Amino acid sequence: MQKIPATVITGFLGAGKTSLIRHVIERANGKRLAFVINEFGDLGVDRDLLLGCGLEDCEDGDVVELTNGCICCTVADDFLPTITALLEREAPPDHIVIETSGLALPKPLVKAFAWPEVRSRTTVDGVIAVVDADAVAAGRFAPDPAAVQAQREEDDALDHDSPLEELFEEQLNCADMVVLNKTDLLGDGALDAIEAALEAQLRAGVRTVRAAHGRVDATVLLGLAAAAEDDLHTRPSHHDDGDHDHDDFVQFRVDLGPIAEPALLEEQLRAAIAAHDVLRIKGFLDVPDKPLRHVVQGVGDRIQRYFDWPWAPGERRSELIVIGRSGLDEAAVRLALGA
Repeated sequence: MQKIPATVITGFLGAGKTSLIRHVIERANGKRLAFVINEFGDLGVDRDLLLGCGLEDCEDGDVVELTNGCICCTVADDFLPTITALLEREAPPDHIVIETSGLALPKPLVKAFAWPEVRSRTTVDGVIAVVDADAVAAGRFAPDPAAVQAQREEDDALDHDSPLEELFEEQLNCADMVVLNKTDLLGDGALDAIEAALEAQLRAGVRTVRAAHGRVDATVLLGLAAAAEDDLHTRPSHHDDGDHDHDDFVQFRVDLGPIAEPALLEEQLRAAIAAHDVLRIKGFLDVPDKPLRHVVQGVGDRIQRYFDWPWAPGERRSELIVIGRSGLDEAAVRLALGA
């Protein structure tokens, strides 16, 4: 099955990600796009402006806001369930566009695409770094450093406090393409100097595209086929040896027998989640005398249960996947679930 490509768009608040995304929408060339939006603040993407996506068959659910803070800090709780839901739709998108908060570290987000839940069905087509040419020329990196600092202070989920210069390097180091935006504000000489300085920091083969008002054709940005999740070792990060590493998660399967009372199991799940800091639970239950699978989806203390479709012959089983941070007491969780 062909993997659904995802493009990660990173850049500071006000760099022009909003304009870039709107331009992609207008020139999607018939692609069915879905958008995961993590930016927030007065200068961020206004969801209402994206609803409809400019395509006749675009649905309300094709624009998803993640407002619980920096996307790279809420991967397990927020981002992965969102991507999974898009992939499992009856009519999944042709391409997923992810706009990160300007505070996000792009590499941990790319790492998330190696998770078993999504790695067989999607791939990182490319990481696009949007750079404000005028701000870089002035040595500010971000057009409004005060707004970035306010954004940082409002984000309770943020677990890294990287200086602007370091965040800028993180964005460039992970990029497959750099969009040098707001070039209409500078002369050719200044732009040539900025471009040369940027290219000295970029990985081999990464190109810089000049733009004004985010006007870059979708055919340039989408379809890079970078498979960024497969070459993470070429994308250096200041946090490679630090604690902002989303590889420190574990998962295991719990096999259960037939479950006559799913509501009772839900109580056990809630108790196990609270006692052992379980991040996610997902799977299916075999409810005797019921022809349909009983789906269980848990994110934190939020649990959903529902019957979906008939079991295929010989497939009836009760199986849960448990995901938590490294050190999760697997034996205790199994005992709590009666496995």
